[in-house]
Amino acid sequence: MKFTEEHEWLDVDGDIVTVGITAHAAEQLGDVVFIELPEVGDEFAKDDEIVVIESVKAASDILSPLDGEVVEVNQALTETPGKVNDDPQGDAWFFKLKVEDLSPMDDYMEEAAYKTFIG
Repeated sequence: MKFTEEHEWLDVDGDIVTVGITAHAAEQLGDVVFIELPEVGDEFAKDDEIVVIESVKAASDILSPLDGEVVEVNQALTETPGKVNDDPQGDAWFFKLKVEDLSPMDDYMEEAAYKTFIG
């Protein structure tokens, strides 16, 4: 797993990258009440707005951490957005991207570095 400074986690399996937000981000947001996910087949460039998430505290945009095509979304989150608070780094992943160039992953943090970052 890799982590971004924007509190996203990325899990790579071949050319598919699963993306969600970290437990730290979920705690900061508070109770999540709404999530707008991308559509399968949508293509995004790094730093494009890809998810809108609303909590009782705030609304936030999640940016795409990589260039890629959405190949799967976690539809369960649109029906039960509070899952993000229960299991942000597990069952509450947001989307999966098919990525041609994984080299930008080198810029992201390993777990130990992320823990220091949020420290």
